[in-house]
Amino acid sequence: MNLVPLRPKLLSCRLIPHVEPALANAFGCDPKCHTSLGLVTCDQDDSLYAALDHATKFAPVDVIYARSFYAGSTHASGPLSGEILGVIGGADPDHVAEGLLALRQALAEEICFYTPPGEGMPAFFPHVISSLGRYLSQQAGLLPGQPMAYLVAPPIEATVALDHALKNAEVRLAKFFGPPTETNFAGAYLTGELNAVEAAARAFAEAVAEVAAHPLAAATRPARMRR
Repeated sequence: MNLVPLRPKLLSCRLIPHVEPALANAFGCDPKCHTSLGLVTCDQDDSLYAALDHATKFAPVDVIYARSFYAGSTHASGPLSGEILGVIGGADPDHVAEGLLALRQALAEEICFYTPPGEGMPAFFPHVISSLGRYLSQQAGLLPGQPMAYLVAPPIEATVALDHALKNAEVRLAKFFGPPTETNFAGAYLTGELNAVEAAARAFAEAVAEVAAHPLAAATRPARMRR
């Protein structure tokens, strides 16, 4: 498909080498494993969720905290807030630094939203993870290493497109995010064999673009009127 990538912007990235124990406890850290924290904000929440999972595959770190902010990045509380805060933790500052590097590289090179060409088109997230890390696998109820399609779009586009993806690929619904999410989108995690997951993501993208091009397709007089 002819889609335009919308690259995420990493707004802040900070390392706390030795976090104060009371603060660590407030974030739910394990004091034996999470003495160092890495904090990031980004203007795309789903891109950062995927990047946080990516970090767990390249460094001995855990995702301690990840939450979207209400209403999205255009209504952020400050210039560095974006629409999500993510926190990774590890036992060594170098491990956390490695995780942050993997996260930053993934956002710069691999993970982003897309939009169909043209003005007024929706942004959506048809992302395929070929091998899940330890974070999103737990969120989805899957095993690390399994493939997954991470699919997100505005509410009606997502609903129609998820139906289309499930009908056109040998995948199953692992988790559904009903509208509205904190950023007023909707979506799901779909899983199956990698080729099926990739087919589901393609079908999802095709259906989102079709809905965007013909939003009032069903607003017509029925062919057969009820008496």
